[in-house]
Amino acid sequence: MDYRTTGQNKTGDGESKGKGIKQLKGIHWIFFILLIFPLGCTNENSPLPRARSDDHPDQESWGVTIILTDEGIERARVRSGHLEKYNKRKFIMLDENVTVDFFDRFEKHISKLTSLKAEVNQASNDMRAIGNVVVVSDSGITLYTDTLIWDSKKEKMSTDDPIMLTTEKDDTLYGIGFESDSDLQNWKVIKPSGVTNRSVK
Repeated sequence: MDYRTTGQNKTGDGESKGKGIKQLKGIHWIFFILLIFPLGCTNENSPLPRARSDDHPDQESWGVTIILTDEGIERARVRSGHLEKYNKRKFIMLDENVTVDFFDRFEKHISKLTSLKAEVNQASNDMRAIGNVVVVSDSGITLYTDTLIWDSKKEKMSTDDPIMLTTEKDDTLYGIGFESDSDLQNWKVIKPSGVTNRSVK
């Protein structure tokens, strides 16, 4: 596994733990498990846990970059300005300018996801991107929505929210609900509501 990170960490008691990979090793391993080794059987319909206002993170980190590998092959690169980890609730919050780059099994870049924040449920092994979610594939397809679930087992994206999708032919589709793989090549709008051949400006 190849892990690299920048930024400063601290534990829940406020003590600064300095910079570098050593303090974030556990978090990197968590993300590696989410991508490659999901643990046990989970309820696919179980909701993602939400951080409560009275919660205090057990670990925080700033300027995080996490590289996820599968048998030495880079599959995703996650960046966020801030990370909070809640051990008891098995919950991770990325709450500042989240960016996820996805790669295929040949380490070719296939798409990029951006959102205001993201939540990771370590129990169900799902990630939810939240707020101004945009996914752009290298083939020229762009998805716009409010929230998006990434299934780490199947490497699939889905949402029940309204979506707008622009294709490589500059068609724009609208609807509610969406499913796709990570490269936006095999996608489906659950409830289509319209289409136009005008591209988004």
